[in-house]
Parts: sequence; C-alpha cells; structure tokens
Amino acid sequence: MKRRKFLSKSSLALLSAGFLGATDLPFRIKQDRKFKIALNPGIIGVKANLQQTLDYAITYGYESISPFVEEVMQHYSEQELAALTAKMATHNIGYGSTNIPVEYRNDKRRFLEDFKMLEGFCKSMEIQGATRINTWIISSHKDLPYRENMKQHAFRLGECAKVMEDHGIRLGLEYLGTRPLLNQNRYPFVANMKEGQELINATGQNNVGFVLDSFHWYTANDSKEDILQLKPEDIVVVDINDARSGFTRETQRDGKRELPLATGVIDLKSFLEGLVEIGYDGPVRTEPFNQALDEMENEAALKKNKAAIIKALALVGM
Repeated sequence: MKRRKFLSKSSLALLSAGFLGATDLPFRIKQDRKFKIALNPGIIGVKANLQQTLDYAITYGYESISPFVEEVMQHYSEQELAALTAKMATHNIGYGSTNIPVEYRNDKRRFLEDFKMLEGFCKSMEIQGATRINTWIISSHKDLPYRENMKQHAFRLGECAKVMEDHGIRLGLEYLGTRPLLNQNRYPFVANMKEGQELINATGQNNVGFVLDSFHWYTANDSKEDILQLKPEDIVVVDINDARSGFTRETQRDGKRELPLATGVIDLKSFLEGLVEIGYDGPVRTEPFNQALDEMENEAALKKNKAAIIKALALVGM
C-alpha cells in the first residue's frame, strides 16, 4: 500500500543559483556532521529513475539516493550496475532507504504471497550495496485490538527482518503520531516513540529500528529526552519536516506538511540536537507531502529541498 494512496483514502535563501553542488558546501559543514543528506525524488514531487536521480544528486549536492531496487532487478545488467556503482563511488554517494515490498498489514494470504518475493528483493539490494528498508505503521485498526495487532505486526515484520538480516539490511519502522489517524478506526495502535519501541522489541530482531520523523515526533508530543534514550543504531532513517501553521498539535494531518523551518511550528533544533548527541550518522531526508513543492519543476524542487535541509542543519552548527 502506497503512503500517499492511503492518506488520500483516509482524507487525510541559503541556496542561490550558483550554490548547487556538494563542492560548494562550506568545508566545516562537510567535515563536522555525520548525517547524510538523502534524495528520494518521489517524495518531493520529482519524477526520475535511478540514473537521473544519481545525476541530480551529483549536481545538487545530495549524498545518498534511493536504491530503486525493482528497477535494477528488471532493467540493469551486471555491467550497467557496476558502472552505476563506480559512478556513485567517484562522487561519494551512497544509498538511502526504500519501501518494504511486502504488504504485511492486511490478510495473511497477501502477506505470504509478497513474503515469497522478499528474498530476491533483498539479494538485489545486497548486490547494489543498499542496506536500509523502511515502512510506516498505521496507528489504528478497525478490527484488531492493540495486543492482537501488536502480535500480528511483530510476527510478520519480524519474519521480514530475518530475511533482511541475512543480506545485511536493516528495517526501519515509522510510527504515525497524528490524532486523526489514531482516531479514525475503532482500535488505536502504535502512535508514539514508546509504543514504537514496544513493537521494535516485539519483533525480536536486532536489525529493526526507527524511521524517526520530526513531524510525527511533534504530533505524538515526544521530546528530545525521548531521542536521547536511543542509541544511533536504533534509528534507520530520519525525516525532517515542519508542520502547518494555524493548526494545533492535535489537528495536524499527516498528508499535509511543510519543508523544514518553513513555519517554525516544530522545534527542529531540539530534534536535531538529540540526533547529534546520540551520534546518529545515517540518511536525513524530507517527506513534506507538499503540493506547492510537488508542482515545481524538478530543478527548482531539488534546490528548494536541499536549501531547507541545509538551513535546518545549521540550527545545530552543521
């Protein structure tokens, strides 16, 4: 199930024209921070395949890209993949994360059908050198009470994580903190960091951690202190976003957000300080679900997105 499709069904000037590439970043920024600025083109409205995404990353100074695993499986020869890998290495660009290819949320039959394909998907990721898969947890259910839902999620995601671990892959789980999603079905489910940690622990797998999104951290009313309870390996991917102004914490909706620091509603400084203090060193990306950004031309969206990330990192001296 695609996140945007689900949300719609649920009714849900640092960069200038010449400040584009990684070589234009101040030396101190490049040396001091551990975060990798990640480009997932689809979530900022940029239409691109793997080769185009790599070229965009080189041009605009991103440091990791989505692995486009299915594209590689279907269209890349060994020689083409080797050439792509060499190009990435030349420009010091790694891989970020990709969505789980298994629909684990619904009926058992669909889960088992998708699960059979996971081994091949993970083998392709391993060949590419990609090591992160992410998914998001729906924070309510129409039929399953909390404990039953926890048991089902823990088993299915745990089985997926076992396959991933054999190929050096970590699985990130994103809790969704918005109240409308929590309340839309009869039974509430995982909707904050504490509950997310319960699910992670229940999988019984050491390669499972968080997708930590500042938007859901904010709407769940989590804190910097909650982040400080984590180890860097507890986080697989980080999303930094801002929330819309004019809405309370309780009335924010998941499908409508802003780029980092666009409104200042979310205390991104505290969020990032927590990540710095625990030593997180993985990919940092945006996921704004923002119509204005989606409607921009590719180049304009890439510049605006990168500028927002750099501006946010500057809050913690990076």
